[in-house]
Amino acid sequence: MRQAPSVTQPPKPPRPPQPPSRSRAAVASLASLRGLQAFRHRNFRIYYSGQLVSLVGTWMQTVAQSWLVLELTDNPLALGFVAAAQFLPVVVLGLFGGLIADGLPKRQTLIVVQAIAMLLAFALFGLTVSGAVEVWHVLVLAALLGMTNAIEFPTRQSFAIEMVGRADIGNAVALGAAAFNGARVVGPALAGLAIGTLGIAPAFLINGISYLAVLAGLFALRQREMEAPPRLARPRTVAAVVANLAEGLGFVRRTEIVLLATIVLGLAATFGMNFSVLVPPLARDVLGSDAAGFGFLMAASGVGSLVAALGIAFSGRTSPIIIVVGALAMGLAEIVLGISRWYPLSLVMMLLAGLGGIAMAATANTTIQLSVPDELRGRVMSVYTTAFAGSVPIGGLVMGAIASSLGADVAMSLGGTATAAVGVAGILWLRRIRARARAGSVGRSSSVGRPSA
Repeated sequence: MRQAPSVTQPPKPPRPPQPPSRSRAAVASLASLRGLQAFRHRNFRIYYSGQLVSLVGTWMQTVAQSWLVLELTDNPLALGFVAAAQFLPVVVLGLFGGLIADGLPKRQTLIVVQAIAMLLAFALFGLTVSGAVEVWHVLVLAALLGMTNAIEFPTRQSFAIEMVGRADIGNAVALGAAAFNGARVVGPALAGLAIGTLGIAPAFLINGISYLAVLAGLFALRQREMEAPPRLARPRTVAAVVANLAEGLGFVRRTEIVLLATIVLGLAATFGMNFSVLVPPLARDVLGSDAAGFGFLMAASGVGSLVAALGIAFSGRTSPIIIVVGALAMGLAEIVLGISRWYPLSLVMMLLAGLGGIAMAATANTTIQLSVPDELRGRVMSVYTTAFAGSVPIGGLVMGAIASSLGADVAMSLGGTATAAVGVAGILWLRRIRARARAGSVGRSSSVGRPSA
């Protein structure tokens, strides 16, 4: 039987490209805006959202814990001891936290430490709601939280680059600072209102629950979309541990701009970032305010900090001059804050102090991140976090002792004076660094084409 001739089917026309979904188009449009480039990365968007929720709870607990200690002791020095208990472990263990950050998978490490912090918040809630809480309970729980923070701080600081890459790390740091300080606006205000209406304990409960958001975000990240960093070989001897620590410290010492950022930040934080110690007695005893007034003072600081963080994110500027000028601005605002007896003026000064402090801290963070090689990132960032958070025990105790004997207003003005002096010294140091860099550049350019001896 004769077969029918085969008929060649014409090729199918190519499918037209499918338009992106509305959600994806919205994300792409948002991420294209200057200052939001890091949101192009799905992992960063998820992690950022969880962090934002959790940080609101963290700030609620910070305010509630300070007010609780002041009610239990009626002594600003006790606030200094609590601050020391929470941040002294960062001084002692912070550099080892950098080793852990460089040697272990960062996402899994963050899951563990965030879960521990959640349990500590629930423990403080249980003690407070039962009426059994005493100052030593708060001290012990603060010290345990500090131990987890010694690992969490450098791990979190060095984790961002794995989600966004080196090209967007500056924007990711600025947006992270914006989240921290956006929560610093909302958290204290909510805490002040909650304390005034429901009591102190609910703030600790809300903080514990808020950790579920960041844990959910960490579990939802896609590992295949991460940039795998070089993993530090696990040191097996004490000498190897010391050598690894020395490598990170040596980089900071040799890299003068990193050294400037670290020292200015550490000194300014020691003298000027003692809000949890000085603002509660300042609000109650000097300004005659209550827990809600204290919460709004802390929120005003958060507004200034948020403005600074968003300004850095959208301008894209990370010039080291912002570090030293920010320290100077924070110090001058605190001098006026110590003198003020008018609540609205104090709100404005808290806003300016927050603006200067975060402009300094966020720019220092970005400057260091852009200067450090990937294999040293965890260890160098642990030096940064040790300088930043680890300066709190010293400053908290000193400022708390001054407030206890001379008054919170005197302590605030003295701390502001010292911080302003750090800013001025930093400006002079930065001028010397830039002058040497220009001289070196001129020397190199003048030697081009010169015959060798």
